[in-house]
Amino acid sequence: MTDEHTDGGGRHPTPAEPGTEASVTEQGERTPEPQVPAGADPTPDLATPPVGSPPVDPLTDTGRHALIEPIAPEGQDWAEPITRDRPVVSADPGRAPVPGGPAASGGAAFEEATTAAEVPSPPPGPGVSRPSGRRRLLALAGAAVALALLAGAAGGWVGWSLADRRTGELGVLERGLPAPDPASAQLTPVEAVAEKVLPSVALLRVEGGGPGGDEGSGIVLSAEGLLLTNDHVVSAAAEGGTITAILTDGRAFTGRIAGRDVGSDLALVRLDGAVGLTPAELGDSESLRVGQQVVAIGAPLGLDGTVTTGIISALDRAVSVGGAGGAQATVLNTVQHDAPINPGNSGGPLVDLQGRVVGVNSAIAGAGGDQGGSIGVGFSIPVAQAARVADELVRTGTATRAVLGVSVTQAGAPAAGGAVVGQIAPGSPAEQAGMRPGDVVLRVGDRPIADGDELVAAVRDHRPGEQVTLLLANREVRVTLAGEPS
Repeated sequence: MTDEHTDGGGRHPTPAEPGTEASVTEQGERTPEPQVPAGADPTPDLATPPVGSPPVDPLTDTGRHALIEPIAPEGQDWAEPITRDRPVVSADPGRAPVPGGPAASGGAAFEEATTAAEVPSPPPGPGVSRPSGRRRLLALAGAAVALALLAGAAGGWVGWSLADRRTGELGVLERGLPAPDPASAQLTPVEAVAEKVLPSVALLRVEGGGPGGDEGSGIVLSAEGLLLTNDHVVSAAAEGGTITAILTDGRAFTGRIAGRDVGSDLALVRLDGAVGLTPAELGDSESLRVGQQVVAIGAPLGLDGTVTTGIISALDRAVSVGGAGGAQATVLNTVQHDAPINPGNSGGPLVDLQGRVVGVNSAIAGAGGDQGGSIGVGFSIPVAQAARVADELVRTGTATRAVLGVSVTQAGAPAAGGAVVGQIAPGSPAEQAGMRPGDVVLRVGDRPIADGDELVAAVRDHRPGEQVTLLLANREVRVTLAGEPS
């Protein structure tokens, strides 16, 4: 058997020892090895093509010449460069040997074999080794390594260029986010209010005994689950409906109406099985100032835990609410503010910057038509009035309101404003104070009266039994207000 190896693209049989059998060609045929007589020159005639070599067709020759390397003289290593004075024999019988090889005769690449059939080389002489393909492979490997290094350097330069260009395009994004600022850990006043009050506010979902329902908000008054809200929020459940209260921590409770006051639009709800709730802190609505900053909290449009801010826009604003479908309107004495509130905020707290409840959000002004939602005009029942009503509902189950005992009319109202007295109830505080029909009330205490609603709201802002001074158009009277069920 003989081993084969590749050398420069050709496959050559390993030369056998002199006198042995023929080597195996690429096609698997055996060719006889020439026998060299003893003492004869082993170097074959270089001008004679080896036995078995197919003739070269000049018409199909591609320009590449199968060259047979000459046997190096004794003492000459094949690794030495080939010089012009070394004979090179062309495999083409029609071509003369070109001194110096193909490179000298026209620049053709030097190859060991390119013909279709393998051309066996003559056996080397004693002590002479064939040129190995390992050197050429090492050269090719070195070139590949150099090429890879160049490619890596080029790729690195391109990547650096792109990264530098991307840095310019990203701008502030490239610098990343700043480290946490210890100063930002300090709560702003509104943040502190939200943190304090949110656990004391609940979302109320009401399902009526019949069709329809409502949503609103509630203020936690006790750890055992007593909530204050608007009557119009829970009125749908007054005839067998259900109330569900959801706190900001995710807890949900079933609630039931514990008391209602339609006249003041206030109601109490008690949650079944509630313990450990966080009661809200009540403030002083009597000391509110126009321009004071306030915070509204509730569930507008069902979005529980919503916080908005604004200022007190006006105090002692009379608002007539309800009255739809022939029902009697309710006149409320309210605090006007511009903290955005929407349907669902009703019953939620209006608080000052100390987180104390100063009002119960109850109504908003609309622009008319189909436009809904906040336009920056909201109204809240003062907490002083709401606390009094809630206390009465808890103790007696009903609430009372202060009355003067007169009706008002628009007839004869002066252009400068004022409430015109219509009828006077017999035995009422107004009759006892000497008031007469047609009197024009200009002021109740220190509060100016612009119309009839303002007079009603001003009277209901007081407790039954309180004494108030009324400034009429032509005199001043002192009245002790009576009380009646609300």
